[in-house]
Amino acid sequence: MEQPKIHPYIPIIIGVISVALSAIFVKLATADAGVIAFYRMLFSILIMLPFFLIKYRKEVFLLSKRDWIFSSIAGVFLAFHFILWFESLNYTSVASSTVLVTLQPIFAFAGTYFFFKERLSIKTILSAVIAILGSVIISWGDFKLSGTAFFGDMLALIACALITTYLLFGQDVRKRLSLVTYTFIVYSISTVTLFFYVLIKGESFGPYPSSDWFWFLMLAIIPNLLGHTFFNWALKWVSTNVISIAILFEPVGASILAYYVFKETLVVSQVIGGLIVISGILLFVIDLKKVKKKLFSKKT
Repeated sequence: MEQPKIHPYIPIIIGVISVALSAIFVKLATADAGVIAFYRMLFSILIMLPFFLIKYRKEVFLLSKRDWIFSSIAGVFLAFHFILWFESLNYTSVASSTVLVTLQPIFAFAGTYFFFKERLSIKTILSAVIAILGSVIISWGDFKLSGTAFFGDMLALIACALITTYLLFGQDVRKRLSLVTYTFIVYSISTVTLFFYVLIKGESFGPYPSSDWFWFLMLAIIPNLLGHTFFNWALKWVSTNVISIAILFEPVGASILAYYVFKETLVVSQVIGGLIVISGILLFVIDLKKVKKKLFSKKT
């Protein structure tokens, strides 16, 4: 395999910082959650459009009826993931919201069990129990602080379930389409869904202050296109597990940024619950057999 020009960990670090900025940009914008989500996705597909038309447009004809249905469902779920997650940031802290959204791997194993009949190991079940315990501690602590914080936590949890469902529906389609084509199609469907959501809700498409337009664009470029593109680039040289573990630092980075930007402080329940959630997901994504094998090989 060819060697990368730069160490894969460098783009991964940049990617983590990029996705951690998402919650900060959302809170800095003054528009409604649906509007923020709409412009984030609209600007993303507009940026992708030239690349898609030049190199990937012919792949659209490879989609079967099943692929279109699954892609459409994925796009709708992605749209409502953004709506609920962005909305959660109006009620709960950046720290709680981002930690709960990182429960994604746990929702994923439940989905693969029910949809694809993948077997569950003792380690998987244990990691789920640990992560869920951590989320309960966060939510209970927030509930004692205020009912609105608890409501925000619940929105974040539902948003996490929706993004996992989006990935599950896309799992099969991605086997036949390039990343650019699939992403462009799903983002487009998500944009249309968000357009009608904003229209039905009676929210305004504009005008907005120039600062809001700046944050809309930043959401499209940095977390959407830059962050996830770097992760996908790094996958050529590192394991998916490395990416999964790296993403666990998103709530850490987001919490630090929220402290400096919004003066948000952490309460004990958030710290304890967050650490437990991250521990559970680490147990889930790390292959203990490979770790033991490497440790044993070093000793011998």
